Amino acid sequence: MKNLNYQIIISFLGLTSMLNGVFMLLAVPFSIYHQESAKWGILYAGLITIVLGFLMWYFNRNAEKNLQKKEGYLIVTFGWLILSLTGTLPYILSGTIPEFTNAFFETISGYSTTGASILTDIESMPKGILFWRSATHWIGGMGIIVLTIAILPLLGIGGMQLFMAEAPGPSADKMHPRITETAKRLWLIYFSLTITEFLLLKIAGMGWFDAINHAMATLSTGGFSTKNASIAYWNGMPMVQYIITLFMFIAGTNFMITYFIFKGKWQRILKNEEFKWYFLGTLGIVIVMTLLIVQFQDPILQTTVDHPMPWGETESAFRHAGFQVIAILTTTGFVTADFTMWNSFATMIVFSLFFIGGSAGSTSGGVKIVRHIMMIKSSLLELKKLLHPSAIIPVRYGGKAVHQSIIFNILSFFVLYMLIFILSAIILTFLGLDFVSAIGAAASSLGNIGPAIGSLSPVDNYAHLSTAAKWFCTFLMLIGRLELFTVLILLTPYFWKKN
Repeated sequence: MKNLNYQIIISFLGLTSMLNGVFMLLAVPFSIYHQESAKWGILYAGLITIVLGFLMWYFNRNAEKNLQKKEGYLIVTFGWLILSLTGTLPYILSGTIPEFTNAFFETISGYSTTGASILTDIESMPKGILFWRSATHWIGGMGIIVLTIAILPLLGIGGMQLFMAEAPGPSADKMHPRITETAKRLWLIYFSLTITEFLLLKIAGMGWFDAINHAMATLSTGGFSTKNASIAYWNGMPMVQYIITLFMFIAGTNFMITYFIFKGKWQRILKNEEFKWYFLGTLGIVIVMTLLIVQFQDPILQTTVDHPMPWGETESAFRHAGFQVIAILTTTGFVTADFTMWNSFATMIVFSLFFIGGSAGSTSGGVKIVRHIMMIKSSLLELKKLLHPSAIIPVRYGGKAVHQSIIFNILSFFVLYMLIFILSAIILTFLGLDFVSAIGAAASSLGNIGPAIGSLSPVDNYAHLSTAAKWFCTFLMLIGRLELFTVLILLTPYFWKKN
């Protein structure tokens, strides 16, 4: 097609592939240190990915540097596919996950920060592979696309189109007028927070290898753990769980807010409407869940008070309620307990969080809190208009009127999101899942959450799914990570028409 610059697309995908290969090589020292044979598979995977990416970039390096929105959508979507395809190589070449479907599922679950796994014995996996598995979270959390935007000026390419496609939320706030500077500052914050959490977890008693892996998985709101029991492995170490809870909350916060904290701009934070809803809403749900756990004396208290903090059972209930609420709300997916074993009311509250998500501009998935705020305000405004049909009353957010086109976009997104969820649940029942497991898998995959309900509860995994069901879930993970429109627009005939 004449209206698409295929050379710049292939060139950029090549650059993305090279960066992915470099991250693979970072896993090699872990395998060497632990004297694992998997080091060769990881090394070959990294080299193959780098060479493949270099060839793609080299033969298209002289492409015209004019990047339009269409190319941006294609680069982001196919960029994630390239990442996922090459990301399977360490698993396959090391022989740890030899079957391609399972390797691709684990890989795209990592890059999309879903955290759903097909591994039945995580602790038996080589350390180098576990590091690579966590690295896919860390890369996907902020988006390797944004990382690459930071070095695009060296190639003479503008990056705004890619940033808009990578973060297609209701707004695209920038910390700096130049998008490349924004990308650099995002990654600096992301990296700094990862290192900080790693050090705090190490001080709290977690081993250095577990600490670095969980820091990467937390800041990316991913959820891959190095232990079969996830964070429940450290139920006897409350400070570890409090640290992870804090950083999950931070990861689910708009990075603009985190940036303002670093700059000391507290007024900007206090005036942020989404953050107020996020903070107060989370606190309210945690309090309700704590009371429910204490009131009904759930099995969680029988298994987690072996090493309680001074407040005993109340502290344990508060800690686990807070951890699970924030883990699901931010779509991180870590677990300290099987929430499906709590009383039905508490379980339903947790499941409802599957459809909320964290803040826009964060690494979390889901619908996002700002969209819910806009929908609630728009609905209340419609009630006012019934009483005053001639009045012109705009929806306001942050003290400013919101353009009607943004409201329509948000409503369209939510309707499409729920429609996809319903159809996906129906399809998954056709592919062999029972009703409860199907709605759990659909909600979890689309929201990039990880643990679900039914046969996919926090103590289970996705290994038993049929091949078709696994591929369908990977598709849901991808469109969920890129917020529907970025991927689905490629499936429309209109996109491929010449301008």
